[in-house]
Amino acid sequence: MSAEILIPEEVITSKIFYIRNQKVMLDRDLAELYGVETKVLKQAVRRNLKRFPEDFMFEMSSAEFQNWRSQFVTSKEDKQGLRYAPFCFTEQGVTMLSCILNSERAIDVNIKIIRVFVKLREMLNDTLGLKLEIEDIKKKISNHSKNIELVFNYLDELMEKKENPSSRDKIGYKK
Repeated sequence: MSAEILIPEEVITSKIFYIRNQKVMLDRDLAELYGVETKVLKQAVRRNLKRFPEDFMFEMSSAEFQNWRSQFVTSKEDKQGLRYAPFCFTEQGVTMLSCILNSERAIDVNIKIIRVFVKLREMLNDTLGLKLEIEDIKKKISNHSKNIELVFNYLDELMEKKENPSSRDKIGYKK
């Protein structure tokens, strides 16, 4: 039985980025979490490219990579592991990594990462549901406000009739 790996959810969440309209994790961050070098992770992926279609993993384009690097202010020696365009892994790609990185640590870390992805998806769904409920309430309020406005209009008409009772011809004898 493997020892529990203590990686706070916040650490994993901070390593999830939104690129090409997808939530992804970079090869260097995954390598760090798995306790392997980035080049080892990339070599394993290259040996198993059939397991990583475009919706599982993609390499940043030159423009994306330059934009990404410009967002980090780093020394020339380090460059935060950004010498080469990183591989970006979607949730499915991270799951597939557990098949090719078969260490106990990789399996444990993958389970934690997948749980974080699921939690993020649930939070997004909850937020969407809340937005839909708010819109529904807004519609109901606007419908009710029209009804309330109509009631006030009727009350105004009644008040006018009460204030001007002489608007009707009197019935009876004239002097």
